[in-house]
Amino acid sequence: MNKLVLVITDGVGFKNYVLSDFLKEAIKNFEEVIIFSALPESCYDGFLAENCTFEELEDYRESGKTWFFRKLKEVAHLQNHKKNNFGIRANLKKNYPKGNNRRSVLIKFIFAWTHFFCSEKFISKYHSLQEKSLQNNSTAKRYLAKLEKYKPDIVYFTHQRPPFIAPLVYASKKLNIPSASFIFSWDNLASKGRMAGDFDYYFVWSNLMKEELLEFYSGVKSAQVKVVGTPQFEPYVLDRYNDSKAHFNKKFSLNNNLKTICYSCGDVSTSKNDALYVRTIAEAMASKKITESVNFIVRTSPAEEPTRFEVLKEEYPFIQWNYPKWKLARNAHQEIWSQRVPEVEDVLDLRSVLAYSDIMINMCSTMSLDAMFFDKPVINPVFGNTKNGLYDDQKYLEYRHYNQVVKSGAVNVVKDANLLIEKINELLSNPNDKLNEQHKLLKVLITGELPKTGERIVNTIKTCTVG
Repeated sequence: MNKLVLVITDGVGFKNYVLSDFLKEAIKNFEEVIIFSALPESCYDGFLAENCTFEELEDYRESGKTWFFRKLKEVAHLQNHKKNNFGIRANLKKNYPKGNNRRSVLIKFIFAWTHFFCSEKFISKYHSLQEKSLQNNSTAKRYLAKLEKYKPDIVYFTHQRPPFIAPLVYASKKLNIPSASFIFSWDNLASKGRMAGDFDYYFVWSNLMKEELLEFYSGVKSAQVKVVGTPQFEPYVLDRYNDSKAHFNKKFSLNNNLKTICYSCGDVSTSKNDALYVRTIAEAMASKKITESVNFIVRTSPAEEPTRFEVLKEEYPFIQWNYPKWKLARNAHQEIWSQRVPEVEDVLDLRSVLAYSDIMINMCSTMSLDAMFFDKPVINPVFGNTKNGLYDDQKYLEYRHYNQVVKSGAVNVVKDANLLIEKINELLSNPNDKLNEQHKLLKVLITGELPKTGERIVNTIKTCTVG
């Protein structure tokens, strides 16, 4: 029996590691579980056991020097991998500043410098300078003291990117405590910046993600990468989140005799056309262009307040709304979105939406995968491009992580309103057309069966503490 430090950085990490079976299995398999959390302790009421200890992560703010070296490292990583990678090039373009204040000028300098000096050798140098800048940092010193106090056998990070974990990564390295990080999301390797630090082990969703990690991080050895699946889908096979269709329909005022269409929103930063897609479906229902009477439920994004849909709610009273039950744990934090925490009720609602809807519609989000676990047909509307004045969401089809979804044939991509309505009518009659493609895609993207995912990850962490 060993000691585990579990680092939870945000509400999504809470959902994935506390509301799945992971924490329950960790409590059984480790002498002590010390949770370092960016969320307040009150969020964990009812989830902690006697062998659990809680420590709150500091709302660490970088010094100017640390920020500069981190930014050098991150931009250099993108510059190094931009060739033949649309998502990374888009990320570079998006992050190039337009203003001329001091920080913008520094970032422009970083872009210019890293255009030439962006090899893995230089990235490693920038990271070393970032670590050196933490030597006298007060937060890093406090983390060193806490790790010396607990003497854990491993520090496991549930997210590899937030800058505020850097002092804890530094402290674990300084004390020669093995560290591991889970790759948080399926797009993080192929389109996002560098990780917050170097870890001893990397936990990934699939063999495909392992190949990507070794491609983008040439200094990492194959033996350091552990293929474990992902805990975010495990609640779908846990009995405690299984609700009845009758209760679901009653809760959201859905007609038991009709099929249900669900539109799942992204947040406004990446899914600006959501209101257009909801309106298009609602208008088609009202005008009978959708040939069958259906229920229509819209699930908004847990990352934002649903205020942008108020007009639609008034205009189309037949739309039912699922506002995710994610409470804001606190307002005072540098990354306020990270402080939204799901309630157990929301996991029940999400599972029911997926299980009892007949067609799932979203703009190229992970919800496409969620739907496939329930054998539901998926439509991805992308009306916007660089020429028609709409927000260009067709660009996401070229991002590496989603391009493979499109190429797999597992989803139905539609680029205008007529095609969207045509596809809805088609899938109401023939929902299982792409089942084989969906099953094949899930096996490529997520290795291992959903049952016992938490147990599998815990057992893999234990192997990393041996020797």
